[in-house]
Amino acid sequence: MSTSVTEIPVRTIDGAETTLGKYQGKVALVVNVASKCALTPQYTGLQKLYESHAAKGFVVLGFPANDFAGQEPGTNAQIQSFCATNFGINFPMFEKIVITGEGKHPLYKALTTAYPQAKANRPGAYREHLNRFGPATEEPEVLWNFEKFLLGRDGSVVGRFSPETDPSDPMIVSAIEAELAK
Repeated sequence: MSTSVTEIPVRTIDGAETTLGKYQGKVALVVNVASKCALTPQYTGLQKLYESHAAKGFVVLGFPANDFAGQEPGTNAQIQSFCATNFGINFPMFEKIVITGEGKHPLYKALTTAYPQAKANRPGAYREHLNRFGPATEEPEVLWNFEKFLLGRDGSVVGRFSPETDPSDPMIVSAIEAELAK
């Protein structure tokens, strides 16, 4: 029997032990984030999405990862400061983890197993773009920074969105709103 993503131990960015069970009853968008990525400006959209839907029971959960081109080299304290100073991030952030390969955190093992393929407006286009710089990961692995997993109020994985899909994209917003309406 597999462990629910809500039961997997994680640590907040300041080191406190917790699980995503703390957010059960809310719709959550789990995002692997990085500070030195071309997609880093998505922090702005994630914060706006959080602010506009939090009162309805929505939360963004940020998981820094240094898996792609060393684009999250900082310590947890540096990441927390960067996010607060540059983007006013006040949604929950967690300690830096590994999200691909052999050292993959159990949370990301569960997420990618539960939802092995990301939705995209132009399927395969971002993978083709990344392949110009070297071989991209293959699904079910996370493709790059800012890939997004949507969790329903019961903690089940109900969606996955490609990294280049902006948080304000109607595909993401409508999926969140549909879950909030349940």
